[in-house]
Amino acid sequence: MIQVRGLSKSFGTQQVLEALDLDVPQGESLCVIGQSGTGKSILLKCILGLETPNAGQVLWQGRPLRGAERARFLARFGMLFQGAALFDSLSVWQNVAFRLRQRMGDRPARAIAIEKLSRVGLSPETADLMPAQLSGGMAKRVGLARAIADDPQVIFFDEPTTGLDPIRARAINALIRGIVTETGATAITITHDMDSVRAIGDRVALLQGGRILHDGPVAAMDHAPALAQFLGRDPDGPVQFV
Repeated sequence: MIQVRGLSKSFGTQQVLEALDLDVPQGESLCVIGQSGTGKSILLKCILGLETPNAGQVLWQGRPLRGAERARFLARFGMLFQGAALFDSLSVWQNVAFRLRQRMGDRPARAIAIEKLSRVGLSPETADLMPAQLSGGMAKRVGLARAIADDPQVIFFDEPTTGLDPIRARAINALIRGIVTETGATAITITHDMDSVRAIGDRVALLQGGRILHDGPVAAMDHAPALAQFLGRDPDGPVQFV
């Protein structure tokens, strides 16, 4: 579904990504981990076209993401932002249906928004609330409803559990896993939360030094030497993530 080939990005003398290659097959859930400042968010921005790489390219369904192809891709993706990123001046349902309202009337857009809110465990009464009236966990759910409002083929999750207590974080992880499984969407998650990796991911990739240092199944990550070293554990023993 998504291929990254030879991607390099620098800011002045700082090399953030260096000849990076990455494949994300259709329907797979990939979690990208790494220390702060290693370029995880820059990788995501390059895929979305928010940053222009110095070299390399991103392909979607085998075609370079530029021009009309990028516009087609952007019409088929959803995103849950780190801080939910809701529009304060819009009601919950207007936030969820933000893109839908551009091509259909408010009545059908509102109906879809209420359906998606129900999918993330929020009642129809939530639809007319304002973002300021929501708890952190509710705001994340609204952001998730917005991410899936247009039935995307690709969904990006940027630190989906940041700012949540462990109980709410587990609930969000379960929702994301369920939605990705049900929709068959391709998912890329940027996260520091290893519980999220276990709950959401099929595969985990460790970004370090501008390159992918490890790329393998989540089910086998306890015995991955590169991940053990990343977390400061004994590389010859199983990794116990905390």
